[in-house]
Amino acid sequence: MAAEFDTVAEWTAQVAADLGSAYHIPAGCRGSGTPAALDWLISHLGLAKGEAFLDCGAGVGGPAAYAAQQRAVLPVLVEPEAGACRAASYLFGYPVLRAVASALPVADESFGAAWSLGVLCTMDDQLSLLTELRRVVRPSGRIGVLAFVARGLVEDEQPTGNNFPSVDLLQDLVQRAGLHIEASRSTADLPSAPSDWESRVDTVDRELRQRHSGKPAWQMAEEQGDLIAGLLDRSVVTGELLILRRR
Repeated sequence: MAAEFDTVAEWTAQVAADLGSAYHIPAGCRGSGTPAALDWLISHLGLAKGEAFLDCGAGVGGPAAYAAQQRAVLPVLVEPEAGACRAASYLFGYPVLRAVASALPVADESFGAAWSLGVLCTMDDQLSLLTELRRVVRPSGRIGVLAFVARGLVEDEQPTGNNFPSVDLLQDLVQRAGLHIEASRSTADLPSAPSDWESRVDTVDRELRQRHSGKPAWQMAEEQGDLIAGLLDRSVVTGELLILRRR
């Protein structure tokens, strides 16, 4: 996990910077959101121009930059890996706090909305993520989550560093955090990314592979990505988009 979210994150930012500004957001969204998924979340979060918006587990920062581009929100990024923090700051210039999702270094009710994309399944204490998001979002605000959920996954198929919750466990965690699901959508039901977006992501991937394919960090990140892609292809793990609000 550190290889993907630390070392490879910095490599990704450098490649995107070399390729030009049109590549920054697609590169920064690798593995964390397609335009259709982000559009769905943005449309249901009710984001307002000039509103403080939290991206928890922000990675390279592409999704936050996409939200700012679409709705002129003011993103604040929280990310535990130093390399990803540097990458996000380098590419997009938003405030980045290095911290874990279970102990967000921000005051209560600081944000009008927040999201956390693909983070839940990387945590052992998943309840703490949801309770922290509830704490830092104002009572009227919404929380977006992209959760990868296990459906018939056998124990030895769980990739290292991932802990995919079942549907029942996810619903229980939401309730225990004092939240409820206002809307949901499977990522499998969403359209593919536009061809120009996919072309830019492919270009970034190709350049990363050319520069770093022989390095252990790249090989580890590729292996992890291939494992998760295989689980998604077989639908034993699915991506689920949720909009959460206080109960």
